[in-house]
Amino acid sequence: MTATTDAPVAAPTSRNYASIAALGLIWGGTFMVVSIALQGYGPVTVAAARTALGALALLTLAAALGRPRPAWSGSLAMFVVAIGLTTAAAPFFLLSWGQQHVPSAFAGLTMAVLPLFVLPLSHWLVPGDRLSWRKGGGFALGLLGAVVLLGPGTLAAAGGDLEALGRLSCIAATLCYATGSILTRRCPPVDGTWLSAGSLVVGAIVLVPAMLATEGLPIKAPAGPMAAIVFLGLVPTAFAALLRVQVIRTAGPSFMTLVNYQVPVWAMTFGWLVLGEALPGRFFFALGLILTGLLVSQWTTLKTLFTVRR
Repeated sequence: MTATTDAPVAAPTSRNYASIAALGLIWGGTFMVVSIALQGYGPVTVAAARTALGALALLTLAAALGRPRPAWSGSLAMFVVAIGLTTAAAPFFLLSWGQQHVPSAFAGLTMAVLPLFVLPLSHWLVPGDRLSWRKGGGFALGLLGAVVLLGPGTLAAAGGDLEALGRLSCIAATLCYATGSILTRRCPPVDGTWLSAGSLVVGAIVLVPAMLATEGLPIKAPAGPMAAIVFLGLVPTAFAALLRVQVIRTAGPSFMTLVNYQVPVWAMTFGWLVLGEALPGRFFFALGLILTGLLVSQWTTLKTLFTVRR
């Protein structure tokens, strides 16, 4: 997922629009697939398998495609480790653990807040990226949507209510992704495919030993959870990362912001249609507030994207 707001490098093509639609569908369906994987495996195993399979796939593809290898330095290594912790190890585990106790639709909805959480972080950590009144208003609307989404009494019940803890776990994953987004923007120049692969390697180095210590080696499970784990590693983790790089290179990072509007809608749709999850009214109210906040904060970017250039 992306939260960048830089100007696009070229006018988007029909292929770019198809790619952005595919990314919205893939990432929106990820939460449903995680729920299916959790029917046969523990949360640490799901997160560890996702990172390990994704890392293996991306390392193989980066080498096969001849992507320029990174010129390693101490600074780059520290960024890769930090990005791996904040975009792979921590959020993958937090989402897997949280989804044991909350619907997949809820987890998908929390991801819509990601680009809004990036705004205050960028204000303090990214030179020149100041929080304007318009962006601040969008952030406030989105934050209100997140509060509505969490529901009344969540913080008060977090001490012993696993559902409340699951909600907070998903929100914490969103904050991790937002932090990782800032770190990625500040990272020294490096090929995007190798950076994605390196961050997943870091995630695997953290999560695989944690899996062995807490849940042991994965055992044979029903076909559904086994297929779900393989899908998680190869499609939303590895393939989507390559597709994301291709879109950013050809249409620019601003164009990627369009995926933020799709993910929560697909997550709710799959949760309802496939998993039979109930969708409380506050989900729709929260979604409306969050998407309105996104629209307000990204209005200039969206207006630029849809303005016909002469």
